[in-house]
Amino acid sequence: MTVGEEEPEELDVTDDERVRAEEFAYQIRRRVLEQSMRANVGHIGSALSIADIVATVYSRFLAAQPPDHDDRDRFILSKGHAALAVYSALHLLGRISSDELNSYCADGSRAGVHPERQLAGIDFSTGSLGHGLSIGAGAALAGKMLGSQRRTFVLLSDAECNEGSIWEAAMFAGHHRLSGLIAIVDMNGQQALGYTRDVLHVASMADRWRTFGWATYEVNGHDTDQMAAAVREAARVTDAPSVVLANTVFGKGVSFMEARIMWHYMPMSDEEFARALAEIGAPR
Repeated sequence: MTVGEEEPEELDVTDDERVRAEEFAYQIRRRVLEQSMRANVGHIGSALSIADIVATVYSRFLAAQPPDHDDRDRFILSKGHAALAVYSALHLLGRISSDELNSYCADGSRAGVHPERQLAGIDFSTGSLGHGLSIGAGAALAGKMLGSQRRTFVLLSDAECNEGSIWEAAMFAGHHRLSGLIAIVDMNGQQALGYTRDVLHVASMADRWRTFGWATYEVNGHDTDQMAAAVREAARVTDAPSVVLANTVFGKGVSFMEARIMWHYMPMSDEEFARALAEIGAPR
């Protein structure tokens, strides 16, 4: 199934929701740039790539849930190197303090390059690529065994789909009909050392997931309405896990970072930081 733009009145979102998600995404991008600059670290493009996805999930689905409730939805960032986007979301929701966010990548900080569960709001430690979906499948199975209605969101990358463990987890989840599991794939088309099409191409990603028994949705990963509509539709599925294939642009919002491999690792100069801040602008 493809969630498109031709009939936006059917996407079941309000103007207030749209404005909130777009503002949330802008604030995530701003914090990603500010904290990357302060810490002089990279992974900027990866965090910008998922800003709209993270904004949608957190502002529209997770924000209203008590963060310590046993039956709350879980969120797993499988592509852990983009953790700064999630830290920014947690800060915007008041779940980590400004001091905690400002300690990003500092000695002794709980806010490292990859998420650690010692930090408030992080359900599972991640960072070893290809493992997050397995963790999510386990969490979803636990929820099913407990009779819980909670959902487990797993945000992974298209490059992670080079890992065999992803497809083992996909097969497991499909077999057990884990309808509480919603995977979101950041389809930005690149990875640390090259473009995904050149490193290890996966033909017809949607068909691949369907083969393993998943309900499949394709969206523009920078359109918060489409993202929200796909997640809501996935939540209605009762007999299969769901995957949202979110087509994105690496480094989205900063022209000189978009689709550029070097911004997987590179930190910014003062001049680049100023230009990046100016380019992300404020939401209309």
